[in-house]
Amino acid sequence: MPATSIGARGAIITGWGSALPPRVVTNADLMRTLDTSDEWIKERSGISERHVGGTTSELSVESGR
Repeated sequence: MPATSIGARGAIITGWGSALPPRVVTNADLMRTLDTSDEWIKERSGISERHVGGTTSELSVESGR
């Protein structure tokens, strides 16, 4: 993608990383503490499980490895 005059200040992206926290919380886990159901959550959000991470700093360090 060519640089444009909007926002171009000489910085470029030289790499990127990602991190996926190991702890998984499912809708079944949420059902134990909330008055909800797997179907209710999936119908409204499409989510069946989510990864729960630590702090932004912890995820940043992990994604840089």
